[in-house]
Amino acid sequence: MSIERVVVLAGGLSPERDVSIRSGRRIADALRATGVEVAVLDADAHLLDALATEPPSCVIPLLHGAPGEDGAIRDVLEALRLPYVGSTAAAARRAFDKPVASGLVRSAGVAVPVSVALPHSTFRELGAGAVLHAVVSHLGLPLMVKPTRGGSSLGCAVVRTADELPAAMVAAFAYGDTAMIETFVEGTEVAVSVVDDADGPRALPAVEISADGGFYDYGARYTAGATEFFVPARLPEPVLAACAHLAVTVHRTLGLRDWSRSDVIVDAAGTPWFLEVNVAPGMTETSTYPQAVTASGTDLGTLTQSLVARALTR
Repeated sequence: MSIERVVVLAGGLSPERDVSIRSGRRIADALRATGVEVAVLDADAHLLDALATEPPSCVIPLLHGAPGEDGAIRDVLEALRLPYVGSTAAAARRAFDKPVASGLVRSAGVAVPVSVALPHSTFRELGAGAVLHAVVSHLGLPLMVKPTRGGSSLGCAVVRTADELPAAMVAAFAYGDTAMIETFVEGTEVAVSVVDDADGPRALPAVEISADGGFYDYGARYTAGATEFFVPARLPEPVLAACAHLAVTVHRTLGLRDWSRSDVIVDAAGTPWFLEVNVAPGMTETSTYPQAVTASGTDLGTLTQSLVARALTR
């Protein structure tokens, strides 16, 4: 089946709108370089009319955050019977909910930090001071606090003293009603991307992340020069193999499809720990997925074109 026209979905109304637009533009340009006709559309009130007026061969959802990664837009595409690149709606929902994803991945034998997920209502009902004291007593310090849904490190904070925890909770609740608090693993941060091909999912070279400020937050992710990347990561071969195995295990366990990116911390003993997974990896100029694709010896446009071709055969 020939690829006549591809629509890239980018934008949306999430806090990650700007990142999504940049990702969409990057993929669109890469695909056009292979000779594919591409249109970039926003997820707004005009989208469904545009898709009905000129149905594309395939859609590539690159909407970051909800509803781009919570399954909603994928449900709509399935209802419209439009082929699309990426995980199904059900798989996206599993991956987007961090406590759910962590529980499933832990059951598959992957090392995952111990965590608790607390809705804002718990603090109102039980008292913030008592709840936070119980959490620190249970998990110890330092901690990582983050919204249970969302990406780009928005609302995330490292907590090294108990006094820092209330402010970190407020920051997380600004991006959702439930916050996840987990033990903070010190080590080397790597991003491990996975792509599906004829032989199943395979991991691309791990990308080591060295943020100038020590924490890979929103600014470090998307500001040129704020973070140094090493591809492949400067880790021993057995550790790199373990990271690759982890990412493929996550991809398979959550039932993901086409592409994904797992965020991993490798501790001093060389053990990789799963943090979270993304079903719509960032594709900006500073994102790790395109770097991994290049390091694997593949062109981003050619790889994306092959995923579109796979989607058309489903």
